[in-house]
Amino acid sequence: MKTHKFLIVLILFFPVIFSCQKNNNNIEPGPKEIILSKKGKLLVEADNLFGLKLFKEVLKAEEPDNNVMISPLSVSLALAMTYNGADGTTKKAMEKTLELSGLTVEEINENYKNLIDALVSVDPKILMSIANSIWYKRTFDVEQDFISTNQDYFNAEVTPLDFFSPDAVNTINNWVADKTKDKITEILDYIPADAVMYLINAIYFKGIWKYEFDESNTEDATFYLRDGTTKDVSTMVQEASFNYLSNDIVQAVEMPYGAGNYSMIILLPQNGKTLDDIIEQLNSETWNNWLGEFYMAEKVQIHLPKFKFEYKNKLNDELVNLDMGIAFDPFNADFSKINKLRQLFISRVLHKTFVEVNEEGTEAAAVTLVEICETSAGGGETYIPFYVNKPFIFAIKEKYTNTIAFIGKVMDPVYKD
Repeated sequence: MKTHKFLIVLILFFPVIFSCQKNNNNIEPGPKEIILSKKGKLLVEADNLFGLKLFKEVLKAEEPDNNVMISPLSVSLALAMTYNGADGTTKKAMEKTLELSGLTVEEINENYKNLIDALVSVDPKILMSIANSIWYKRTFDVEQDFISTNQDYFNAEVTPLDFFSPDAVNTINNWVADKTKDKITEILDYIPADAVMYLINAIYFKGIWKYEFDESNTEDATFYLRDGTTKDVSTMVQEASFNYLSNDIVQAVEMPYGAGNYSMIILLPQNGKTLDDIIEQLNSETWNNWLGEFYMAEKVQIHLPKFKFEYKNKLNDELVNLDMGIAFDPFNADFSKINKLRQLFISRVLHKTFVEVNEEGTEAAAVTLVEICETSAGGGETYIPFYVNKPFIFAIKEKYTNTIAFIGKVMDPVYKD
């Protein structure tokens, strides 16, 4: 009799257990915290400070109505690999430009390795890949320590290549295309005769919105261009709880991807303000202050244009303006840790990005190429409404490290399938 009673209780209790397990399995996991060391935090702060300064320098040289996007992370990683080959005043100048003062070379390399590992693995719902490579002229001798350091800490693929081969440019561009899922298919247009090395970083990001836009709600809406004219653009609409900020200069919203580690922040000028007013205030301190002012608003109605564009730039002038000029000087640059017997200098820093934002999420890619040349007689080539209906700034960042992976300016949200 006792056995029968036990079976009855077990049968009645079993669905309750099953129901609880089922409900627990349906709970969406939240963002996974990335814990950085003290030096790791300093490195991210340095990257963001450099990235925001570089972004402002880029904007100074661009036509006001151009769409712009750079990847501070990509530029920092490509230059960090190059930094391992610098010495003397060139090394100090790069440290100053990259805001790395106070960190040893070992600390920089170790914390970049930790940061890369964390950023690419933290959210299984986000596809984030970071690839590095070094290509050097087959007849050029490279210091083994330089190669080993970049392999060990940046997981750089190192390849000797016949730079005079007609296939050399395509070989490098094919690597770029592969690492960016064909979103960027060309970074290098030609190889000058005095080039001896290319250091390349490629980043690919694909994030599905945590709260996707319903395609059936997408509608044409008016977008106000900088010159005062208007155009109809395909605009996505949704209402949900988002981190939100509003002060006397900027209105901003943060839209998470996947589990929440990565997010896009949209910076929109307040009425009576312009994008230039935001850019003027944009520095590391202000950025951190603004992030600290965000709060969770229960109902934010977002109207966000779809947009897709590519951007490319040679960053030589911008980096020279940020005090890295000696690295571009054919006769004074010191990259003796790449090769002790050759006079080397940076001849070009090429940067290219891609971004597409639609109802599903965001796809973005970036490539930075540092070209090292050898000095020669000929020289080298030297329900809060959030209507995004006017030019705006966007950034893609990671929650716990505060790493800015991408930052851009949209003046005209063009979108073509």
